Amino acid sequence: MPNEIHIDDLAEPVYTEMQRAALDYGETLSVDLSPESIMAEAEQKTGLSDWGPMDFLGRLELLCDEWNSDTGLTGIGRLSLRNKLLQHASSRLLIQQQFSQHPEIHHIQIEKPIIVAGLPRSGTTHLLNLMAADSRLRALPLWESYEPVPMPGEALLDDGTDPRYQRCAESWEMMQAMVPYMAAMHPMNPEHIHEELELMGPNFGSYNYEWLCHSPRWRDHYLSEDQTYQYEYMRDVLKLLTWQQRDTDRPTRWVLKCPQHLEQLPVLLKVFPDATVAITHRDPVSVIQSSVTMLGYGQRINRKQVITEPLISYWSDRIVRLLQACTNDRHTLPAEQSIDVPFDEMIRDDVGMVEKIYHQAGLEMTAQARGELKQFVDEHKGAYGRVVYDLKGQFGVDPDQLRERFNFYYDAFPVKRTTG
Repeated sequence: MPNEIHIDDLAEPVYTEMQRAALDYGETLSVDLSPESIMAEAEQKTGLSDWGPMDFLGRLELLCDEWNSDTGLTGIGRLSLRNKLLQHASSRLLIQQQFSQHPEIHHIQIEKPIIVAGLPRSGTTHLLNLMAADSRLRALPLWESYEPVPMPGEALLDDGTDPRYQRCAESWEMMQAMVPYMAAMHPMNPEHIHEELELMGPNFGSYNYEWLCHSPRWRDHYLSEDQTYQYEYMRDVLKLLTWQQRDTDRPTRWVLKCPQHLEQLPVLLKVFPDATVAITHRDPVSVIQSSVTMLGYGQRINRKQVITEPLISYWSDRIVRLLQACTNDRHTLPAEQSIDVPFDEMIRDDVGMVEKIYHQAGLEMTAQARGELKQFVDEHKGAYGRVVYDLKGQFGVDPDQLRERFNFYYDAFPVKRTTG
């Protein structure tokens, strides 16, 4: 097939001239990955100093300590991680300022959101972006998730573009230049609809940090805590985003998604009691091979050596954990507020599947909505090509043997086993 992408140098990358130059430059940098330097720069950048409740500090210290201890990171990898923490720290200050100045934000209700939960790489992103094409629903574009609140005094550019959008677009262009196949695995263009767990970042929470770097200590800390407080923080930032659009005609019913919700279903329902939850289901082996290939490909830039064995071990275990939690807790979601979405069924008729979700959510599939969804599908067919995966060849794992770990999941849900 002409759009097939074969990554033949996953474990032993053959670097482009640009990649090599970037890696060499990164090794000349002295990256201060400490809470003190990150917080000081965030204060300088925003002109603010009110951090709100300081319980986040222990979580920030844990991340910095774990990542500082990782001798396998490249200079670019360290810089990327620091920039992410700086982004979250800056957003925390900006969010806290809005909460302090406008307590009425907390009176806003996030009513009847439609929330997609499912394994990463299981169609959740497509389903979310598809529903986000419905002009009656409010979604979270990537650029807004990264910077929920504008910088103080920052005006729109001459062409009307939000500077936050422009910064996100520039990052996307750099990513495409540095790791061009990433677009086929996980598009990160500014208007791409993103996961709301990014809004937990300013509270230094969520399993998102596990995707940024090999972080078993962070994983253990995250799993040890009741995550209600992080979901409440994320909900409150959704309130802030809704409040910021108060003088516009933008819709206020949110459509959201995050794979993390699979292991937090009781918490999700506690914080969003009137939500409709759509849970996607796909053969977890397909999910794992897609995830570890994407992460391994990114490691050619952020690690000195691609760590294929730790990747497959870590994420196989992590997917087991997500699915065990989902299997145990699925019954906590009321039948009238939830629906299971088999991946193969959604691929055959994605608009039809959305109509089923809408039925559960009490939202009519109008002719206009159907047209908007169909237009999105037509405009995004095969936009970036398709990566060909090789779990056995690249990671030394037999797919059928790995599949045996998930018999509990196949028995519990409408999951179609793939072969090979």
